[in-house]
Amino acid sequence: MLHLITGGSASGKSLFGEQAALSTGAGRRYYIATMEPWGREGRERVSRHRIQREGKGFHTIEAYHDLETVFLEPGEREDTVILLECMSNLVANEQFGTGGGDEEILERIFRGIRHLQDQGKYLIVITNEVFSDGSLYERETLRYLTLLGQANRKLALRADQVTEVVYGIGVRIKGKEDGYGGK
Repeated sequence: MLHLITGGSASGKSLFGEQAALSTGAGRRYYIATMEPWGREGRERVSRHRIQREGKGFHTIEAYHDLETVFLEPGEREDTVILLECMSNLVANEQFGTGGGDEEILERIFRGIRHLQDQGKYLIVITNEVFSDGSLYERETLRYLTLLGQANRKLALRADQVTEVVYGIGVRIKGKEDGYGGK
């Protein structure tokens, strides 16, 4: 099952994603962290997320790009949930770090997504809604926004469930009420 969770900055989507992962009942929980902690602000954000996850049973794997190289510990696929935090960082890392043409970048990202799906019953992907502010951007930033938009659309089409988090409240866009067999 693929669940895409989107929302604006500080909307509560990370906590919502963690709760969604816990609600699957899966005993094996992986958190794929894609944010490279650049600078003080980046390190503080990573620290806040680690503290937020404490005691929830997540095994954190830092993977800033090339998700195809991520291999989880062998075990029961049916008892595994993977939380990918987050697509916007992954797209930026692939564009500005690894590089390549737009189609190549998107293909690399989706090969990685499929690779993760093969390793767990549940894949929950967090992404950002960054398209509403209407500001003018430099060419490379516009390219990034376009790539993220394309990745988000493609993920939403493939997803079994899509949720937008607004002020900490999950608003179902697509799929079952909880998507995990409950409610």
